[in-house]
Amino acid sequence: MKDAYICGGLRTPFVKSMTAYKNVTTQELMTHSLKALVEKYNLVDQSMGDVALGGVINASNEWGVARECVLGSGLHPWTPAYFVQRACGTGLESVSQIASKIKLGQMDWGIGGGFDTNTDLPILFPRSFSRKMVDANSAKSTSEKIMALLKIRPSDLKPVFPAVKEPRTGKSMGDHTELMVKQWGISRLEQDQLALESHQKAAAAYREGFHSDLIVPFKGVTKDLFLREDTTLEKLGRLKPAFDFSGQGTLTAGNSTPLTDGSSAVLVASEQKARERGLPLLARFVDCEVAAVNYVQGEGLLMAPTIAVHRLLKRNHLKLQDFDFYEIHEAFAGQVLCTLKAWTDKNYCEKYLGESRPLGEIDRSKLNVKGGSLALGHPFGATGGRIVASLAKTLHAKGQGRGLISICTAGGMGVTAILEI
Repeated sequence: MKDAYICGGLRTPFVKSMTAYKNVTTQELMTHSLKALVEKYNLVDQSMGDVALGGVINASNEWGVARECVLGSGLHPWTPAYFVQRACGTGLESVSQIASKIKLGQMDWGIGGGFDTNTDLPILFPRSFSRKMVDANSAKSTSEKIMALLKIRPSDLKPVFPAVKEPRTGKSMGDHTELMVKQWGISRLEQDQLALESHQKAAAAYREGFHSDLIVPFKGVTKDLFLREDTTLEKLGRLKPAFDFSGQGTLTAGNSTPLTDGSSAVLVASEQKARERGLPLLARFVDCEVAAVNYVQGEGLLMAPTIAVHRLLKRNHLKLQDFDFYEIHEAFAGQVLCTLKAWTDKNYCEKYLGESRPLGEIDRSKLNVKGGSLALGHPFGATGGRIVASLAKTLHAKGQGRGLISICTAGGMGVTAILEI
């Protein structure tokens, strides 16, 4: 198969929902990153093999949003596009699909990316209202239409807002993570320490200018608005629990990701196409793997990446320690720590990975070296693109090496990938 290379990526600054991007549509948000990528890499009026874009919160009447973004991006109108959704793993899934098509020889280049905004919400009516409106629309006479409409009750008009909850349990992702950290014995101090390190690393990366060519200003915002360079363990320790109010809760606003608006886009190409167009060959997209767990039966909601990573390592004849960088998405500090602890637990590895010995520990100094989602923010569909672009740049700067990406998602799934020089 051909090799697929990450050539570059761009994203908007990540901001708190309901603030700086309050009046921005999902299409406008995604188009901005995509158009900036097109302009930066001289892709205007170029026809690409495919574009995969996705998000978690999207209105049903915007089924063609990926194609609409392409038509507003400057790419040639012959460039096709399609929508992807795999919860928080959407961005990585999009890039993976584009890379896979290139590796199979189906095309030479493409773009993967994603977006999310908790501001441009698709607010719906209950199904009872929809059914009554369908009955009215299909009625054959005026009197039948009137009779159908008269069946509508005030309760049918109560708006239904999107919620970050698991349909089969009714629990939020934070609620599930509280269960996980209790099961694995992860303390509040450990979680706050990881959150502090995320902010410190992100602040250092900003000071050295690392993010300057990865972010395109949008709506007057030039940098991520979650970064707290002056935070301390003491400040984090004063925050109240955000999910479990029984007195036993350890997840707070400081060690959990906030609701975030943003978008990202990543350019992927074969080596030949990249050289023809003078595009950077930052890092090779080696492989990707997904997995799922039965969280309804008590398996940790955000533990699926432990399984996906194991499969990925086994297929590529690698050990967990064979990486120069680890990009583990920080949905919650506790979720990252549960993942790391599971890989060192013999019983867990026997039961879920089929291994008689644990995968072992990683070098924590190699974890999220430019900051993670706790410091930078987490627009569900955009996080994967952010991580891919950041890791590719980090590897390219080193000149050699290998990086592991691990992203947990709602629904008890995980998406993982390997990049290398």
